[in-house]
Amino acid sequence: MKLVKLVRFFAFYLYEIFLSNFRVAYDVITPNHDMTPGFFAIPLDPISDRQLLVLANLITMTPGTLSLDVSTDRSTLYIHAMYVDDQEKFIREVRDLYMAKIKEVF
Repeated sequence: MKLVKLVRFFAFYLYEIFLSNFRVAYDVITPNHDMTPGFFAIPLDPISDRQLLVLANLITMTPGTLSLDVSTDRSTLYIHAMYVDDQEKFIREVRDLYMAKIKEVF
């Protein structure tokens, strides 16, 4: 069962990478830039070191986002994102999609 969840997670993540690459490439080749960059503090649920490592790396590997730092008490992950139209939606997406899927698999 864990293998099925792992395969689903990687399929989800490959899809996210595809969408991010497309958005960044489109922004580069068009004359208008649709970037709305910002720095964000993502509140973290209690997670293991492995889960935190996977989350930070997945965010960094997705084009347009970068993990910057983790608070000393490990309750907040600081990231930079190039395309954020709605800050609350972005934070909710990271928490509900990425963190939930990482907790399932790792």
